[in-house]
Amino acid sequence: MKAIRNFDELTAHLKTLNSKKRIVVVCAKDPNTEYAIKRALDEGIADFLMIGDGDVYERYPALRSYGDRVQTIQVDDPDEAARQAVMIVREGKADILMKGIINTDNLLRAILDKENGLLPKGKVLTHLAVMQIPTYDKLLFFSDAAVIPRPTLQQRIEMIWYAINSCRKFGIEQPRISLIHCTEKVSAKFPHSLDYVNIVELCEAGEFGDVIIDGPLDVKTSCEKTSGDIKGIASPINGEADVLIFPNIESGNAFYKAVSLFSHADMAGLLQGPICPVVLPSRSDSGLSKYYSIAMACLTC
Repeated sequence: MKAIRNFDELTAHLKTLNSKKRIVVVCAKDPNTEYAIKRALDEGIADFLMIGDGDVYERYPALRSYGDRVQTIQVDDPDEAARQAVMIVREGKADILMKGIINTDNLLRAILDKENGLLPKGKVLTHLAVMQIPTYDKLLFFSDAAVIPRPTLQQRIEMIWYAINSCRKFGIEQPRISLIHCTEKVSAKFPHSLDYVNIVELCEAGEFGDVIIDGPLDVKTSCEKTSGDIKGIASPINGEADVLIFPNIESGNAFYKAVSLFSHADMAGLLQGPICPVVLPSRSDSGLSKYYSIAMACLTC
């Protein structure tokens, strides 16, 4: 499979698969979610079950024309809507779960419920995003900008595995994974940089398969060869990172918001760890971002 290098290629690839996924959406009652749903319907990549208060067809009359490709269940209480959506996935009646206008904490309570949730025992819940930046010649994955405040060594390893598996789905045969820091120096003052040494050693021992991992590196050195050359840094990443692993949620989230705002990057993101892909956009994300997240979920499902 040829590597998918932008979101247009992602949609084009999904259309060749001729396989619609079923997505259950919790509290879909905003125009941006409507846009994402309608776009996915028009592209033929997914059908939808929408759970929430009110009549979705009154709110979005444009969806009536899709017939039974859009179904609804009326549930006025958001917590109950989340629980029902999770149960539908557990029963195998949907492939993907998507957040609409519902508080993230409310949805996560249902996903993380120990008896009836979606996260298998022992799995790590984290977030993986991918962005298309106008000044970068391929898609760039990064983690974690939304879930884990300060990852442990084991959590970082799981984050890397999730990223590797997603890269493979995008046709990236040898993912280049950069472990991000503010400098290229290892220091006990920054314990995560010591974790990076352990992770690189695991990679060199073949733990992750055909993958390149290096760090600590900064973002610029990871994504621009000239910066590394000027600094005299020889790294197998070679300024061509596919994945950035951030040291903590603050740095990952700041990167996410800054690049999307100032570089006009298109964005997609999913929760990793649950038994199905979970589209967990910010309530303020654009309709296009929500659509690309749906497309990412359909590919990795």
